[in-house]
Amino acid sequence: MRIIRLAPWPVRRRLLHHLQRRLLPLVPPADRLRVARRIVPLGPRPRLKPIGDAPALRVRTAAGRVTARRCLDATPAAVRRENLDRVLDALTGAGVEWFRIPVASLTRTGVAVDAADRARAMAALTTVTARGEGRLDRVRPGQVVRASWPVTDPSGRLTLGPAYGCDVEFWRREQGNLVGPRSNPVADVVPVDEPEIAVAEPVFGPFGAPGTTRRYRTREVFTMVSPDRVAFPIDAVYTWVDGGDPAWHARKAAALRENGWVAGSSGQTANDSRFVSRDELRYSLRSLHAYAPWIRHVYLVTDDQVPPWLDTTRADLTVVSHREIFGGTGRLPTFNSQAIETRLHHIPGLAEHFLYLNDDVFLGRPVAPELFFTPGGLTRFFPSGALVGSAPRTQADAPADSAGKNNRRLIQNTFGRVLTHKMKHTPHPSRRSVLAEIEQRFAEHVEATAGHQFRHPDDIAMLSSLQQYYAYLTGRAAPGQISYLYTDLADPATPFHLARLLHRRHLDAFCLNDTDSSVSAAPEQAALLAEFLPAYLPFPSRWEGAVVPRVARQVKRVAVVGEAVR
Repeated sequence: MRIIRLAPWPVRRRLLHHLQRRLLPLVPPADRLRVARRIVPLGPRPRLKPIGDAPALRVRTAAGRVTARRCLDATPAAVRRENLDRVLDALTGAGVEWFRIPVASLTRTGVAVDAADRARAMAALTTVTARGEGRLDRVRPGQVVRASWPVTDPSGRLTLGPAYGCDVEFWRREQGNLVGPRSNPVADVVPVDEPEIAVAEPVFGPFGAPGTTRRYRTREVFTMVSPDRVAFPIDAVYTWVDGGDPAWHARKAAALRENGWVAGSSGQTANDSRFVSRDELRYSLRSLHAYAPWIRHVYLVTDDQVPPWLDTTRADLTVVSHREIFGGTGRLPTFNSQAIETRLHHIPGLAEHFLYLNDDVFLGRPVAPELFFTPGGLTRFFPSGALVGSAPRTQADAPADSAGKNNRRLIQNTFGRVLTHKMKHTPHPSRRSVLAEIEQRFAEHVEATAGHQFRHPDDIAMLSSLQQYYAYLTGRAAPGQISYLYTDLADPATPFHLARLLHRRHLDAFCLNDTDSSVSAAPEQAALLAEFLPAYLPFPSRWEGAVVPRVARQVKRVAVVGEAVR
């Protein structure tokens, strides 16, 4: 296995493909996940020389080898901003005039410099990148260069390199105008004498590090908000449960005794797999922190449970009790995720537009809000290739299948359309007003679902399926496209999927689901997550901290206004 870990990715990919296709089928089914986990390298790469306390590492990335500074805490947006600020400070120190410009990339920044100042600018950039493990890449010789200072985690698993660099463009003078060497999202020609203004980071796009106060010189044309950009606030809502809590277990056991019908239903109605917490929430929040810095506020909905590592003192986080959103509706305690979904739009202070996530859903790379919403406010939805079963509903159906068939009946009766496809297990873009309308229009079904303590054959799936089709057929949603992976932790192919994902980091989102695992498989699945998640998301989020667990109420938000001008 050490040979596989040391091999370059093209060789390793072929070896893993061969092992998955030829070796794994020879292993007894009960042992395949265990064997797969041991032959697939997900842990840190072995090194011929110890890392020790080296300040920088030579690391392999999908784009090649990079020297990167080791760091305990970093985010893509913060590295992006640091690269930009270093470039601007170098140019300013050399007396080179500049103005900031938008670029087509979500993760890079751009600066325009008069081509007459190219020699001085290049000298300053060459000097500053020569210090501190910087890079100066020629994007277009003589026209565009990219400066970056790559950062990596202590083990070298995630490297934030030139993809977050600052592009310096040399604009030439023509007939009283400055003309850019390439197109950008706004304008590639500006008057030479157009006055400059100073603006805050969000003017240039959604992928900015929260909390920055620096303002940037630019031209007025670049401050006009494009009709292609989302300009409204977006929150995130998580539902979470700690299935290892003894008090919660006692509540669940008491509820099972009062709901005898569960014994005759699908094994997935109340199985322990649905409630196991393997620290996925910590890493899902890390993905949100790293790849969606435009999220305004996070709401965590729980049964009066709080992860011990969660910093509940933050102004951009609220822990919401089931009691707070159910009020006199439904039946508590509830162990029914579909019942909880019917009440999420009642969260006090929740934005009209929000993302609904389960803790086994993760963002895989930087994403823009336009992936989930249209600039006009429509939600996007992501139909799966999997079909809703056409056979009539039966007691033996898995709860998700029953809910899909119930949703289909409502849509057909209301709109005369037949719902055929399930939805992908991604973050679900949602609107409070649409959910409130569904609650009113289908009151009987929504109230019945809220009243079932466990997932019931009569339940509807309000956020993960019904709202998408309802909004679409009422003109408030549109189909979207998302690069995505769904894999079940019990599947022996999962380690191979994760190895490819860890190397390529090419997906917008992925779901690591656990539908119905055996007790014997649980340790292997936990070990798999313990290897993969810290490797994929090594940097802590802003919501992690050592605090006393408690259930927080509505938290007052604090607006941060930029002040400094450079």
